[in-house]
Amino acid sequence: MRPSHVIRVFVFAFPLLLAGCAPTEPPDTRAADEAAIREIVERWSDAAENKDVDSFVSFYAPDGTVMPPNAPPATGQDAIRRVITDLFALPGLQITFATDKVEVARSGDLAYDIGWYELTVNDEQGNPSTTRGKYVVVWKKQTDGSWKVIYDMFSPNS
Repeated sequence: MRPSHVIRVFVFAFPLLLAGCAPTEPPDTRAADEAAIREIVERWSDAAENKDVDSFVSFYAPDGTVMPPNAPPATGQDAIRRVITDLFALPGLQITFATDKVEVARSGDLAYDIGWYELTVNDEQGNPSTTRGKYVVVWKKQTDGSWKVIYDMFSPNS
């Protein structure tokens, strides 16, 4: 083969070789991930309505953090369990929450959801008192493909 043929082959083949070596983009799973998170939030809210501490805490990553209003952050499932146990022990507690929006990163490993909550407890006279508020939760996909809460922050509207 003459040197000029080798150069022509190289000039035409090199771009093809580079294209074949380029990393392929992972599939876009955002819609499926959003649906999964919405379903998880429904189960999480059910755990809250049933005052099931173990189930509720299971939605957090081992190193997750909850940031309740007027209290310091609690990091790790043991600390979160203490916060949730105290919350669920409040007299007359009723709690519900739901997602308004879920946004999943294109990378498919992080997401956030924002929504609302309604919390009712008995006041000092034993009368129900309801607080409405909003929340932001940051989710992280775990190595097993499940979604777990890494940050949970909520605050009353007033």
